[in-house]
Amino acid sequence: MSIDLTGRVAIVTGAGGGLGREHALLLARRGAKVVVNDLGGSVAGVGASASAAAAVVEEIRAAGGQAIANAASVTDFAAVTDMIEQARSLWGKVDILVNNAGVLRDKTFAKMTLEDFRHVIDVHLMGSVHCTKAVWNHMRDQSYGRIVLTTSSSGLYGNFGQSNYGAAKLALVGLMQTLGLEGARNNIRVNCLAPSAGTRMLDGLMPDEMSRTLSPGSVSPGVLALVAEDAPNRMILCAGGGSYERAYITLTRGIFVGVDDQAAEAVARNWEAIGDRANESIPESGMQQSQLEFEKARLAAIAGDPG
Repeated sequence: MSIDLTGRVAIVTGAGGGLGREHALLLARRGAKVVVNDLGGSVAGVGASASAAAAVVEEIRAAGGQAIANAASVTDFAAVTDMIEQARSLWGKVDILVNNAGVLRDKTFAKMTLEDFRHVIDVHLMGSVHCTKAVWNHMRDQSYGRIVLTTSSSGLYGNFGQSNYGAAKLALVGLMQTLGLEGARNNIRVNCLAPSAGTRMLDGLMPDEMSRTLSPGSVSPGVLALVAEDAPNRMILCAGGGSYERAYITLTRGIFVGVDDQAAEAVARNWEAIGDRANESIPESGMQQSQLEFEKARLAAIAGDPG
């Protein structure tokens, strides 16, 4: 089976270089018409230039594809809305949105300013919210949409000096979980990509061999699979160097300790049992945690167990 995007219209943010450029080039090679969005700023989000996006557009056109450049900042909802309308005016629709734009302002939490924390949240989280919100009702009306949100192992597992980045990236997983539920009936599928890639964001942080192996282009096939006709929904796909894994947020069975005045002490005595991963589950929605806890309490009451 070959993934063919002929006739599809895609928007890729942060596509002037690195991962976004590779995503845009691959989607175009598979037939998509692509809006190449990039503000053209520094890794820290300073400055702006339309030249990076324009250069990628020229690459796509030189290879026989169709693309246009857009330099909107994803932090500006009005500009993002205009970008969506530009695509719809030219090509009639938007089928695919790859939220890739990002910045880094790394420091330990003790040394980080609130401005640096807020800016990273604004670009990664609110930037993805802006782009997704601008295209959401259009995708609902056409009963088709494929959306990729770019999360990170820093959000899933933590990384020293990246409290702002990690917070934003894990928030995108929460956004995906709910949008995947809400969009399913309108054939909108929403997934997360957690890439490992030697981009300019990681200059000097990876050994040269690792950076070469974890090339941006080795991640992009995962994006192609996530925006295909038969794409999954609500998947956290990890990708790097041609390897792919899936991350899950799971729920252990846990234990019932009751609600008396010694409940806290019972919790403290039973960390191992509470964390036992035997028979853990992957909830389909947040309500399943409440359902599990209610059921354990109900069964304890029937058994006369005070906890």
